Parts: sequence; C-alpha cells; structure tokens
Amino acid sequence: MRSDAEAEIDMENSKKLLAAAKLLADSTARMVEAAKGAAANPENEDQQQRLREAAEGLRVATNAAAQNAIKKKIVNRLEIAAKQAAAAATQTIAASQNAAVSNKNTAAHQQLVQSCKNVADHIPQLVQGVRGSQAQAEDLSAQLALINSSQNFLQPGSKMVASAKAAVPTVTDQAAAMQLSQCAKNLATSLAELRTASQKAHEACGPMEIDSALNTVQTLKNELQDAKMAAVDGQLKPLPGETLEKCAQDLGSTSKAVGSSMAQLLTCAAQGNEHYTGVAARETAQALKTLAQAARGVAASTTDPVAAHAMLDSARDVMEGSAMLIQEAKQALAAPGDADSQQRLAQVAKAVSHSLNNCVNCLPGQKDVDVALKSIGESSKKLLVDSLPPSSKSFQEAQSELNQAAADLNQSAGEVVHATRGQSGELAAASGKFSDDFDEFLDAGIEMAGQAQTKEDQIQVIGNLKSISMASSKLLLAAKSLSVDPGAPNAKNLLAAAARAVTESINQLITLCTQQAPGQKECDNALRELETVKGMLDNPNEPVSDLSYFDCIEGVMENSKVLGESMAGISQNAKTGDLLVFGECVGVASKALCGLTEAAAQAAYLVGISDPNSQAGQQGLVDPIQFARANQAIQMACQNLVDPASSPSQVLSAATIVAKHTSALCNACRIASSKTANPVAKRHFVQSAKEVANSTANLVKTIKALDGDFSEENRNKCRIATAPLIEAVENLTAFASNPEFVSIPAQISTEGSRAQEPILVSAKTMLESSSLLIKTARSLAINPKDPPTWSVLAGHSHTVSDSIKSLITSIRDKAPGQRECDFSIDGINRCIRDIEQASLAAVSQSLATRDDISVEALQEQLTSVVQEIGHLIDPIATAARGEAAQLGHKVTQLASYFEPLVLAAVGVASKTLDHQQQMTVLDQSKTLAESALQMLYAAKEGGGNPKASHTHDAITEAAQLMKEAVDDIMVTLNEAASEVGMVGGMVDSIAEAMSKLDEGTPPDPKGTFVDYQTTVVKYSKSIAVTAQEMMTKSVTNPEELGGLASQMTNDYGHLALQGRMAAATAEPEEIGFQIRTRVQELGHGCIYLVQKAGALQICPTDSYTKRELIECARAVTEKVSLVLSALQAGNKGTQACITAASAVSGIIADLDTTIMFATAGTLNAENNESFADHRENILKTAKALVEDTKLLVSGAASSQDKLAQAAQSSANTITQLAEVVKLGAASLGSDDPETQVVLINAIKDVAKALSDLIGATKGAASKPADDPSMYQLKGAAKVMVTNVTSLLKTVKAVEDEATRGTRALEATIEYIKQELTVFQSSEVPEKTSSPEESIRMTKGITMATAKAVAAGNSCRQEDVIATANLSRKAVADMLTACKQASYHPDVSEEVRDRALRFGTECTLGYLELLEHVLLILQKPTPELKHQLASFSKRVAGAVTELIQSAEAMKGAEWVDPEDPTVIAETELLGAAASIEAAAKKLEQLKPRAKPKQADETLDFEEQILEAAKSIAAATSALVKSASAAQRELVAQGKVGAIPANAADDGQWSQGLISAARMVAAATSNLCEAANASVQGHASEEKLISSAKQVAASTAQLLVACKVKADHDSEAMRRLQAAGNAVKRASDNLVRAAQKAAFGKAEDDDVVVKTKFVGGIAQIIAAQEEMLKKERELEEARKKLAQIRQQQYKFLPSELREDEG
Repeated sequence: MRSDAEAEIDMENSKKLLAAAKLLADSTARMVEAAKGAAANPENEDQQQRLREAAEGLRVATNAAAQNAIKKKIVNRLEIAAKQAAAAATQTIAASQNAAVSNKNTAAHQQLVQSCKNVADHIPQLVQGVRGSQAQAEDLSAQLALINSSQNFLQPGSKMVASAKAAVPTVTDQAAAMQLSQCAKNLATSLAELRTASQKAHEACGPMEIDSALNTVQTLKNELQDAKMAAVDGQLKPLPGETLEKCAQDLGSTSKAVGSSMAQLLTCAAQGNEHYTGVAARETAQALKTLAQAARGVAASTTDPVAAHAMLDSARDVMEGSAMLIQEAKQALAAPGDADSQQRLAQVAKAVSHSLNNCVNCLPGQKDVDVALKSIGESSKKLLVDSLPPSSKSFQEAQSELNQAAADLNQSAGEVVHATRGQSGELAAASGKFSDDFDEFLDAGIEMAGQAQTKEDQIQVIGNLKSISMASSKLLLAAKSLSVDPGAPNAKNLLAAAARAVTESINQLITLCTQQAPGQKECDNALRELETVKGMLDNPNEPVSDLSYFDCIEGVMENSKVLGESMAGISQNAKTGDLLVFGECVGVASKALCGLTEAAAQAAYLVGISDPNSQAGQQGLVDPIQFARANQAIQMACQNLVDPASSPSQVLSAATIVAKHTSALCNACRIASSKTANPVAKRHFVQSAKEVANSTANLVKTIKALDGDFSEENRNKCRIATAPLIEAVENLTAFASNPEFVSIPAQISTEGSRAQEPILVSAKTMLESSSLLIKTARSLAINPKDPPTWSVLAGHSHTVSDSIKSLITSIRDKAPGQRECDFSIDGINRCIRDIEQASLAAVSQSLATRDDISVEALQEQLTSVVQEIGHLIDPIATAARGEAAQLGHKVTQLASYFEPLVLAAVGVASKTLDHQQQMTVLDQSKTLAESALQMLYAAKEGGGNPKASHTHDAITEAAQLMKEAVDDIMVTLNEAASEVGMVGGMVDSIAEAMSKLDEGTPPDPKGTFVDYQTTVVKYSKSIAVTAQEMMTKSVTNPEELGGLASQMTNDYGHLALQGRMAAATAEPEEIGFQIRTRVQELGHGCIYLVQKAGALQICPTDSYTKRELIECARAVTEKVSLVLSALQAGNKGTQACITAASAVSGIIADLDTTIMFATAGTLNAENNESFADHRENILKTAKALVEDTKLLVSGAASSQDKLAQAAQSSANTITQLAEVVKLGAASLGSDDPETQVVLINAIKDVAKALSDLIGATKGAASKPADDPSMYQLKGAAKVMVTNVTSLLKTVKAVEDEATRGTRALEATIEYIKQELTVFQSSEVPEKTSSPEESIRMTKGITMATAKAVAAGNSCRQEDVIATANLSRKAVADMLTACKQASYHPDVSEEVRDRALRFGTECTLGYLELLEHVLLILQKPTPELKHQLASFSKRVAGAVTELIQSAEAMKGAEWVDPEDPTVIAETELLGAAASIEAAAKKLEQLKPRAKPKQADETLDFEEQILEAAKSIAAATSALVKSASAAQRELVAQGKVGAIPANAADDGQWSQGLISAARMVAAATSNLCEAANASVQGHASEEKLISSAKQVAASTAQLLVACKVKADHDSEAMRRLQAAGNAVKRASDNLVRAAQKAAFGKAEDDDVVVKTKFVGGIAQIIAAQEEMLKKERELEEARKKLAQIRQQQYKFLPSELREDEG
C-alpha cells in the first residue's frame, strides 16, 4: 500500500492510502498484543473480550484498506454477469421468435411475447450500463447506473424465464423447443449470477446512491435552465418522435411516479433505513429524468411561448425542490428520530408536491379546465349571500327554465366525459361549455329558490345547488386527471361515477323544486339516470365494481325481480290513477335498472378476461382501484357528515360508509405488508393502517357526540376530526399508486369481446326499451284513457322482460371456466387412453421405439412438462376456490401440457430397456393424468365461487394428490437423468430454489428461529458430507456421482426453503440478510459441483474434470461453513447446542462400538494398569460434568454467549469422561467382559441423558419461565443427575465382586424406566419398521426372561451381570421396534394403541421381574424364588399379546416369515426375476461368429445360474411346505397317518417327491446348457429345451402340491401365483433364446462356389447333409417317445391325468 501511495500522482489519494496503511499496521499490533494477553490468561473473560474487539478492529481496517481493490473486483464481476445476462436474454428472445410458429398454445405464446418485449426494453439500458462502467472505471455514477440497470433487469428477466419454460412443452418443433429450453436455462443461470453480483456491488457502492441521485437532479435542473435559454431565443426544437400529445401524457403519468417515489423516500429517511433510502432516491432521480424530458418536449412542441416558459419554469422548480428534499433526507438519515429534521422533510415534501401540481397544470387543455373550475367556484359564490332577491318571473317560467338548464347541464356533463377520450383541445372546449351551462343552471336554480314559500325550503334549494356545484367541480377534476394520465387505474370509472353524481344531484333539485303533475318528475329523473349509466356498456374492458362473477348473477336475479314488481306497479297505478305510488314505482325501477346495468357490465368484463385467448391481468401488491374508490367514498361521506343540511339518518349512514371503507383499507394494508419483501413498504403500510385506524376512531367518537346532540359545536368538532382522516387516506392512496405495487390490467382478446357480445346486447336492449317504457308511462300518467298508448306500453314491457331473460341466460351460459374445464377433461381423458394403450404395448413388449429423438432430449422434455404442471397446481386451486376469471386460463394451460407429457413419457418408456422402469414411467404419468382429472372435476364443481365452500376441501385434497404425483415422477426422472450424467434438470432446480430465497415475504413462520436453525444445520451438513463423498467417488467409481448429485439437489431445495424461514425469523435483520446471501452463495457452489459431476460421468477418465470437481467440492464445504457461521451469529448459544448435540451423538456411537469389542472379549488394557488407577480420574471428571449441567440449565434463561460456553464446556467434559471410563473398562481385563459392558453402559446412559438435556436447553432458550419447554428442561436435568449418580455408584461397585451384579441390575432397572418414558411419549419415531421386525425383537425378551429367572435362582453375581446387560438390549430393541412398527402409515389407530399398550405392559412386567430378582439377591429365600415363575408368566402373557397385535398390524397380509409356503413363494418369485433378467441379457447378445472361441467376459451364465439356484431353493421350500400341508391333512383326518397300504395317499407323496426330483434334474440341465451355450460348446436349442423342461416340471410340482391341499387356501393361491411367475419367466427365456438362434441362422454366411462342377458338388453335399439330419430327427423323436412311455408307468395318477 505504501508503494501504491508513493506511485499515486493525486496527493489526496496518496494521503488516503498512507492513512489506511497506518490504520492497518496499528490494528495488527493491537491484535497481536491482545492475543498474547489471552494466551497468558486463557480463563480471563476481559482478555478474551479484548481479543474479540481487536480482531473486529483488524477486520474493519482491512476492509477499509482493501476497499478500492475489492470494489473494482466486485464491479468487474458485475460487468461480466451483466454481459452474460444480456447475451443470454438476446438468445432467448431469438429462440422465442423461432419457436413461435410451432407453438400450439396461444395463451402461453402471448405471455412469452409480452415478456420478451419487456426484456427487450431493458437490454439497451443494461448494455449502456456495462459500457459506461467500463469506459469510466472510477466514476461512481457510472457504477451506480450499472447496478440500477442490473437490478431493474432481474424481474423482467425472471418473468421471461418462467414464460419460456411454460411455452417449451407446447412447441411442436423439436429443435425449436430444445433451443428455447436451453436458452431459458442459460438465462436463469445468468440471472442468478447477476442477482448475486448486483447485491454485492450494491453493498459496496450503495451508500453513495443518495449523492449520485443529488448530482443527477442538479444536472437536470441545469439542463432545464439551458432549455429555457433556448426557448427565449426561439431555438427550442422537439426531438425526433416527440409530439405534444405524447409528451403531455408522459408528463402526466410520470408526475404520479415522482409523487409515489418521494413518498417512499420520506418514509425510508424517517425510518433511518439507508439501503432503501438510496433506492428511493435513485428511483426519484430516474422519474425526475423522465419528467424533465417530457417537460422539455411539451415546451418544444407547444406554439404558445408563454406556456412553454411556464412549463420549463415549473419543471425547474420541481427539480430545485427535489434536490432540497434529497438533501434533507440525507441529513435525516444521519439523525434518525430527530423531530426537527422530520418536520423539515415534511415541509419540503409539501413544497415539491405543490410545484409538481403546478407543472401538470401547465399542460395544454389543463389551463382551460382550471379556468372552468375557477368559473364554477366564482359562480358558486352567489349561493353564499344571506338573502336572495325576490323572483321576477312566474313559477311556470322559472320551472321550465330550470328544466331546460338541467337538460343542458346533463348533456354537457356527457360531453366532458366524451372529450377526455379525444384531443386536448376537445376537453378545453367541453369544459368551457360545461362551465357556461353551469352558470345558467345556477341562475335558474337561484331564481327557483326565490320562488320558495318558506325560509326552510329556500335553505334546502340552496343546499342542493351547493352539492351540484361540488359534483360539477369533481367531474372536471376527474376529467382533468384522466386526460393527464389515461392509463391510470380506475380513472375512467371515477369519471363515470362523477358524471352520475352530477345527474343525481340535478335530479334531487328538480324533485324538490318543480310542481308538475305527480309522477312526471320521477320519470324525467329516471330517464336522466338511465342515460348516464348507458356509457358503462360501451366498452367494458375495466372492472366496474368489486363484484365477483357469482355476485353479478345474484345481483341480476335480485334486481330483475324488483324490476318485474315495479313494472307491474307502474302500469297498475297508471290505470288506477294513484300517481304518488306510480312515481315511487318509477324510482324503484330506475334504481333496479342501474343495478342491472352495473352487474351486466361487470359480468361482461369478467367473461371477456376469462376467455383463454385474453391476457389475464396480474394482481399487484395492492389494488389502486380499491384505494381510489375507498378514498372517494370516504371523502364524500365526510362531506355529508359536515353538511349542515344532513339529517341524523344521513349522518349515521355516512359514518357506516367511513367505517366500512377504512376497515377495508386497513385490511388491504395488512395483506400488502405481509406480501412485500421491501421492509420500508412493509412498515409504511403498517404505519398508514395505524394512522387511518386512529383517525377513524377519533372521528367515530365525535360522530357519537353529534348523534346525541346535533349542535353547531359538535358539528364543528366533527369537521375538525375529518381532516386528519382524509389526509391519512390521501397519503396512503398516493403511496399505493407506486408503480412497484401496481397490477397489470387484463387485455381482452377479440374472442373475449365476442363472448361479451350477447350480454352487452341484452343489457343495451333492456336499457333502451326501459327508457321507452318510462316515456310511455309518463304520458299515460297524464292521460290514462288512451288505448293505443297502452298497447305500446305492453310492447315495451314485453321487450324489457325478454331482454332480461336473455341477459340472465347469456350470463349463466358464459360462466367463466366451465367450458374450458369440459374441454380440458376431454383432452386429459384422451391422454389417459393413450397412456393405457402404450402400457398394454409395453406389457406385450411391442412398444415401438422412437428413433427421431435421443433419450436425453425426451427426458428433458418430460422433466420440463412435469415441472410446468407442478407450477400450475396452486394457481388452479386458488382460481377454483375464488377467482372465476382466472380458472379458464389456468385450466386450458394445464390441459395443453398433457399431450406433450404423454408423447414424452411414451418416448422415454420406448427407449428404456428395463421393463420395470418402463412400467414405472408409464404408471406414474398415468397417475399424474388421473390426479389432474380429479383436480379438474373438483375445479369445475368449485367454479371459482368463494361461497361454494363445500367444494373447497375436495379442491385442496385433489391439489395435494397432484403434488404428490408430480414429486414421484420427478424423483424417477432425476434418478434416471443422473445415471447418465444429465444434470440440466438438477441445475435448474437449484437455481429455482435460489431465486425463491429472494421472493416476497415468506409465509408466516410455524416455528422459532431455533427450529429453522436446527434444520438448516442438518441439511448444510448433509450437503457437506455429500460433497466429500463426491470427491471420493470421483476417483473410485464416477458412475455413482449422479445419485449423489441428485441427493445434493434435494438437500439444497430443503435448505433454501428452511433458510428463507430462518432468515425471516432472525434478529436483527442484518443476520437474516447474511443467512440469505450465504445460502445463495452455497447454491452457486452446488450448481458448479453438480455440473462437474455430470461432465465427469460422461467422460469418467478425464483427469482435468476430476481436479475441477474436487476444487468445487472443497468450495462447497467452505461455503457450508460460511452458512453455519452466519447461523451462529444469529443465535450463538443454540448453534453451540446443535454442535454439542452432534458431538455427543458421535460419543454415543463410539461407546456402542466399544461395547461390541467388550462383548467379543477384545477390549484389553494397553499396559498393566488396574482399575484403581482410573477411579479417581473418573469421579473427578463426573463431578465437573455435574457443574457443567448446572451451567447449561441456567444458560437457557441467560444470554446466548453463556449458553454457548456451557454447551461447549459440557461437550468437552463428556468427551473426557467417556475416554477415562473406556480406559477404566479396558483395565478390568477382557476375561470379565460383562463387567466391562456394565461400566460402558453406565457412561452411555450419561451421554444419552446429556444429549436430551442439550436438546431441551436449546428448545427452552429465551423462553419465559412458565413455557412448557421449561418443564421439559427440568425433567431432562433430573434424568441427567440420576444417571451421573448411577455412574458414580457403578464405578465404586465395579471392584467389589459381592455387589457389582446388584449394582448392574439397579442401573439396568433405571435405564429401562427411562426408555419406557421415551416409549410412552407422544413423539412420532423418525422411521417406521415392519411388524415382522417387532415380532423378531420379542425373542430377545423371551431369552432375557429365562436368563433373569436363572439368575434369580442361582444368585451368582456373574449371572446377574449377564442378565443386566442382556435385559438392557432386549428391552430397548423391543420398545424401539414396537413403536416404529405401530407408527407405520398402514396401521390403524386402534391397532397402534393396542400394540403400544402391550409394549408398555410387557416392559412393566419385565421390570417387576428384575426388581424381584434384586429382592432375592438382597435376601434369598425359597418362597421368593418360587414366585419367579409367576412373574415370568406375566411377561410371557404380555409377549403373546404383543405378537398378536403385531399380526393384527398386517391384517390379511400377515405372513409368518418362517412359514415354508412364504419361503417357497419368495423363492419362486426370485427364480422368475432371475429368468427374466437372463432373457433380457440373451436378447442383447449377438450370435457368435466363431463358435469355438469361448467368451468368458459375459456374465449371462451367472444370471441363468442365479435363476437355477432360485428354482432349486424354491423346490426345497415347496417340499417343506408340502410336508407341512401333509401334516395339516393328517391332523384333519383327510390322510392316514401311516399310508403304507393306501395306494392313493402314498402315490400323492410319491408324486410330490418325483415332481421335486424332476425340477431338480431340469434345473441342473438348465445350468449345464447355459454354461455350455455361453462357452460355445452347445446350441441355443439345448438351452431352449432345458428351459421348457424347467417350466413343465415346475407345473407338475404345483399340481403335486395341489392334489390334496385346500384349493381356496391363501397359501395355495400364493404358491400358484409364484409358480406361474416361474413358468412365465421360463417362456421368456425360451423366446429370447429362439430369437438368438433365429438371428444366428440368418447370419450364417454360406460361401457359394462360382465354378460349375464345384457348384453341383456343393448342392449334392448340402442335400446329403439334409437327408442325414432328417433321419437323425426321426430317430430322436422315437427315442423321446420311448423315454416318455417308460416314465409314464411310474407317474402318480393325478399327474397322468394332467398330462393327458
């Protein structure tokens, strides 16, 4: 560093380097000093603390010194990663375009195209970032630009990977599909690297982000200043592609992004979160850059110089304010929680928000809207005068003027709505006209108010006029915001709602003021309302409300019922002339029609987006529409609250609205905070929800007071309380509109629009005919005696009811997802039939092999399809439970994967040689298809209706089954792929697991950090062990690497899952971040290692790859240790407990080994020492262990450091104690093995108790005193003390021959009690075993019982010791086997309880027996010895019961493992398998060209010999079972005991023996033929005839067994099946051999002589040979007939019939 400093030209840098070097030297010296101190006083806490601090100081100094070098390295790595990612993305886009032609699934293709577009937009920024960083290596802003563009690239890149993988299975062109798949994998790997590199670079350069953002904003301000100068000189020209419309829109939409990112900047700075403040500052600067460009574009494109100058000035003000804001945020970070800085921040933010509004108001068209708004405000001042001038016009004139003005204003409102979709000039004209019409309407309204008779009426009219004024202003504001940002969510709906509000408020005024004939004004109001809602049906490509599809149906049904009743009322009351009721009916009908229209529009929208060709929208973090709606509703309700004219009922309804919407907002915030991974957003949502909730609570208090007393004072309090609520909700809405959280709206396809058509047509017809009906009814109300009008009314009424019927039918028919479910079910059924066909073909071995593609490509295809199916399970389940609009898309996508699934599965099966594997692939594919079918039926039934809760369980169950099917097939595929070195799928799995580590917030943790820490440690160690094994296997047998790689992939998947949870539950957050990054680093290591393993399998002799593999394995081991150290930092104490527990389990295993040596009598002392030499040492170490135990127990309640020390100390002490006890045991000499075992058992008990205690301490760490885990800890501590005491007693008694047996027995009784406690606990054992195992273990108990009774009778200490040692093992084994067997998944609850009960009963009986023996030892009397028998009987009874319950576990499947029939069956099946294998091998062998050369290398004969052995074994077992059957028959009396004269019975046994002999003879023949055949001494024909003979004789053997046995007995049936298997296998062998022989016949080359004479000679010779062979054949046939005749005389009668 000093030489670098001397070489440095810049003095500033030189000084920095020298200072860093000095700091490094000082820190090193300090650390050396501290290390000396710690070494001198190892026990001193202070010295150790000093050493820790010095080491930390040195680490900091080293980082500071090497910072520049490290940063260069990190940025360099990021540049490389960014280049690779850009290249991989470009290749993927090219591959996507190539695959487009042959992709059958349009939805998947559209999604891919969309994601490719997004990525293509980001690639130039990434490339620019790399170039910038390379060109200016030292420039911080260039590095930050690279980091930003890299981080921005990750999300669209990941989406493209997902959509490319989803598209692969449905691409029919093989080459295109493989290319796309490969590119997607490369991109995924590049993105994983880019993610890690950008994280590292951000850590290194992140703190500079705020400064960089400040620089950017200052630069923008200067650029705008230059633009202003150019504008003054008239030199400002628009850039290519800039138009006024485009720039104005950019400016409008960016202004929101700026507002949102500033809100985030404020929150981060207030929370003191440096990382996210940097991010928010960067985003603000980015948004301001776009804003500045748009402002310059607007100024350059406008023709009005004043407007241009105003725009540039206001934009510069925004930049200036933003620079101040970022500066303030930087200072606030330095002093988090400082009230002054927070206040300044808030003030600066308000100023910026003000200048942003000014900037937007400078847009063309906006000014005119502002003028119109101002004009409305001015006009409305007329309403504030105290007394109105008296009216100069007559009531009739005033009324007709008001009606006319109302009609004009309503029309103008419609024009304003329409103008927002056109040019900016149109909106200016429409808003001008609207303000003029408003002015006229207001004058007419005031004129009308002057006509009012009383003061109250006048106040009411004025109040209504005020609300019209407010609604008009709202309409213009909504129009203004929509024209600024047409893409804003919900803006169109808000505008439509504002127009409706204008109509409604006009209607209220007209109702109040006009005195027409009753019923007339209601009709006019209704017509105005219908006119306003008609717009909803024009283009329903946005949601109109929050209603779900099923709510829409309900809404239509209810409203149609109401409409029907009110229609009847209209005509009825028009007839009778009851016009008041008539008016009411018209009002009700109008409301019902509006409801119908809204439901129809929403249903049409849902039908449109649920069409599979439409692009379904993607849910964002929050729904801005919901926030905007709630904001509007709350504001309206608050106005009603403070409006002096509102009645108590209105106040209450307003309060209800406020409560409903605020609770919905708080709920949305809660969900959003749980979903986001951004801690700042998380906190902001929680904080906002609190603010909204608190201000609502305050408002509710004032409302209660107001409800009790409607005084002016209370109303005022209410008004004051609404302000904070409105402000909180507005701030929240601004924050929620952050582009990061926004949903992607759905895009309705042309097919979707066509599907909407019937609903929209019916709804429009309904509205039109309803309007005509109301007009007709209006004229009838005046003149009810006009017959033609009545018939017109009837016609309209008919049309309305028809259109409503067709509307209901259309909505019902178009239920989203139902049609798609039906199509998909048909498709999957077809696929299942195809798989069944293939399975049948495979069974009959006629499955045609696919030659157009390699098996690797097929496996790859199958894996990718299965993975994609797996990804769809949860989305389908979610859609089926409550998102009808998504159901069709997901179901169609799922069904589209099954055709490629079947093709790939059948292809893989056709290329698999092993018949078993073939069937496995086909069966698992069929299971997957069947489970998908079940899922579809359940989904169709659920239909996305959240209220159909009865279907939800079935959906969940189907999803679970389907997941299991996917897992099964993936395991099979990974194993198959790993065997041939294909590791693409595994690399993919690891990359996917890594990417999930960063995804959103993990689900709610089910356990504590300690639980996750424990599992992460387990999987990390497992990965390290696998890596070590891979190093070994790479040298010895590389073919096993595949299985190990697969194991590592699975372990890493679990590790990532648990690591994510551990990171989420770790305190503080930094530790969590560290755990996450280190687990990701480990993922990279695993990927490299798995790739090397694949490469080495393909080329096992490549020494270079071997070296690389060993390097990678070492790197993985190193990274595992880093993961472990990160976990340790999270919870030092619990981590130390985990390590200590691992050490203790090692000691226990070591002691078990020592016991084996002792039992074998090979545990000898090294020199001639006696036990007395070790006794003191043992006692001293045991006492030290007791002290450690106390520390360990108290450590659970104290700090992590103390716990860590206690755990380490206890692990060290138990290690020492085990060693000294082993030495002590050895010194006793191998001539007394039983005493040695007693001693080692005693220390083993202590080690076990310590292991349990450490586990209990870990569980109880940091828990309150009354937690259940604390009680467990106390229990474990007690056991520990008992066992140490027991050890001490044993040590003292070992040399005393008179008492050591008694002592051993006491220790054993204590041990058995502890084992029984474990047995009775509710913990489920880790693995399960078979009931046979359980039965086998009861034999030990029987032996031990006999031993115990003998020892009780003899009272010899040696016998007692032997009994004690044997009892331990027998009882422990029995309890373990019993518990494992009873927890087998197939065992029912009842049988399990029974087995556990008798396990306990047996143990208790045995304990009583041992205690009785102990009693006898202390005072031996004949009476006590006599009682031993009764105790042993109790044990025997319990053992019998235990065996019976074990038999019950097997149910009907129960077999006795010793039963000869079972052995026979097993042997015959084994024989079948051997012959199968031989047949396979024979098929693969080629006939020999030179028969005389023996080929010794083939292991074919081994397999045939195996088969022969199995058949021989099966024969002997069959003979045994037959004799057992014979015994049974004798017992039943069917056969005489001594069949001396009874020919038949004798014949039966004779038949059995001869049949057995025949099988034996045939088998030995088969062996000889096989051997000879392989060595070339005999023909395949001999092999064939031998195999046939085996099959025939096996059949005869079975017949011989069947003769007298019970035909329906289970044993007979099983023997029959096994015999058939042998016969089948023999047939296969015959077929294979025939095939080989046939092949040979074809391959025999005949050399034909060309000379004439030679040719004739050759023909004669051939004919002679043929005649000779024919004669030989004839002779051979006769010989065979004679042999058979001779044999037939000796055959038993049954066999003769069979032959016949």
